[in-house]
Amino acid sequence: MFILEDKIRNNIKALKPYASARDEFSGEADVYLDANENPFPNGKNRYPDPHQRVLRGRLANLKGVEPSNIFTGNGSDEVIDLLMRTFCIPGVDNIITLPPTYGMYGVSAGVNDVEVREVPLTTYFQPDVDAIFELADERSKLLFICSPNNPTANLVNKDIIIELLERFEGLVVIDEAYIDFCPSESAVSLLNEYPNLFIMQTLSKAWGLAGVRIGIGIGQTDLIQVLDNIKPPYNISVLNADAAIEALSNQEMMNEKLNILLSEKVWLIDALQQLKTVEKIYASDANFILVRIEKADHVYRKLIEQKIVVRNRSSVILCEQCLRITVGTPEENKKLINTLYKLKV
Repeated sequence: MFILEDKIRNNIKALKPYASARDEFSGEADVYLDANENPFPNGKNRYPDPHQRVLRGRLANLKGVEPSNIFTGNGSDEVIDLLMRTFCIPGVDNIITLPPTYGMYGVSAGVNDVEVREVPLTTYFQPDVDAIFELADERSKLLFICSPNNPTANLVNKDIIIELLERFEGLVVIDEAYIDFCPSESAVSLLNEYPNLFIMQTLSKAWGLAGVRIGIGIGQTDLIQVLDNIKPPYNISVLNADAAIEALSNQEMMNEKLNILLSEKVWLIDALQQLKTVEKIYASDANFILVRIEKADHVYRKLIEQKIVVRNRSSVILCEQCLRITVGTPEENKKLINTLYKLKV
């Protein structure tokens, strides 16, 4: 049984969160003289809403949850860091990660002096459940599952996720940064059943807002409140919130670009399969492809010389001789393939 009060750090439970005067006032005032702002309007002279009510409302409607289930952070990296600070006592607790996976889980743990226990995925890029519970103990506070996984691009089997939710005594964090490319597979549908489930999503990928830095946390209301208590009061700027709200107001445009990317992924996979040096193209549920190719380091360097940047994952466990290739525009994809042919790789 997951009881949040028993899991979070004592200092977090005792924390008195920062409160501005506007936390104590609802509605619109005629005169604001509380925050020492410059009073001359330019559209940016006032501090942003610390609770991002409009943005969270739009996201809640999109995700099919209540606004109280939504947290917004300065990218998913802020959400990861806040989870570490909420649950993990430095020098005492540990997290579990499943490499190959997103590197910021480990970086954030290092910054917060939290031990990282790594349980490699199976050769099918799925969590090794037995191995996870061999390493987990009473100090294992967070389990990070990236689905679709980065860099392998595959979804994690839903039955495995459910088993981990039912057995893991800490918080299970499902990182769904790429879920918009296969939305029916989101773990959000499990939220009401499992109090130890927390989901991360983002506007950086399918929504095309990587430069805006909006990370999304979806979880139980009491956990969202804890994250709100410890975040910086104005972690999302007016400019970033407005850009996100504008994008969310035009889902049709997002869907059009999403369909182009999905179509281009099919084209790109087919084109890569024609290269004799390509040994394997792994199944992809994301907007990128993991490709095993002969002399991956050499190919990577040659592409760099042609000013084409992909990600070399050859040194990562289970990804030997692999390049991770993001699906680009039709023109970018053709340039990549034409360059590879000219390189005779």
